[in-house]
Order: sequence, then structure tokens, then C-alpha cells
Amino acid sequence: MARPSPYPSELRERAVRMVAELRPNYPTEWAAMNTALTTSMTQLPEQLRKTLTWDRGKELSGHAQFALDTGTKVFFADPHSPWQRPTNENTNGLLRQYFPKGTDLSRWSSTDLEAVAMAINNRPRKVLGWRTPAEVFEEQLRSLQQPGVATTN
Repeated sequence: MARPSPYPSELRERAVRMVAELRPNYPTEWAAMNTALTTSMTQLPEQLRKTLTWDRGKELSGHAQFALDTGTKVFFADPHSPWQRPTNENTNGLLRQYFPKGTDLSRWSSTDLEAVAMAINNRPRKVLGWRTPAEVFEEQLRSLQQPGVATTN
């Protein structure tokens, strides 16, 4: 069985920078990773889980099955191209304020990690007009619940 990774895995919504989940123990085995990500993704409204961009780790080799299970299109960043994942790089910088590089996150409880995610989600961001990711995410959810207007062609 694969050993849990001490490195953070976070699931975040790109447009509003909302950290949906932060885990230290995502397994490095693809089937377990698919199960964990599928559980997380299917908790989001369908309109907010259209695409996912991944790194090129071995634990993500089951991306085709994940795409079938969730209806989410999966994309991969090119190797050594952090500019293709700016929200990921920015979030990593924010996480390092709480967990310096090299910190073994497996020693932190899920409650501790949830508190860090909540702090990051409630931190105003310039890119969001000084609103917080939590505020913008809540606005998105409310707009999805409003009835649409029918159009004729």
C-alpha cells in the first residue's frame, strides 16, 4: 500500500480562489486519490465542477476514470510551467504562511487544516475587489439558485 503524502493537496475553485479542501494525507495510489477527489468534487454544484487542472503526479494517472465518474474535464499543466497554474502557486504561498516549506502536514489534525482553509477563504483579495473568496463563492452559489430567463431562437 502506498504511503500517505506529507505534502498538501488542496482542491480550490479557480475563479473565486475558494479552498474547498485541504488534506495532508491524499494517497499516492491513483484509485484512492480518485475516490477522495470524486467525493470532494461531487459536493460542489455541477456548474462549478466543469474542469480541473492537475499536476503530472503518478497519483493522478486515473484521470480518465475520474472524468467519467464526475463529468469533469481534466487538463494537465505542462511540466515545470507554474505560470499555467497561477491560483495554485498563489495558494501555495498563502499556505506557507501557516506551514513552512518542508512541514510534514500529517501531524496536523483535520480540524487544524479546516481552520487554515477558513482563514484563507476569509482573507480579502485584491483580485476579487477586496472581497473574500468566501463572499464571492457565496454570491456564485446564490446566482446558480436563481431561476433563469428563457430565451427564444
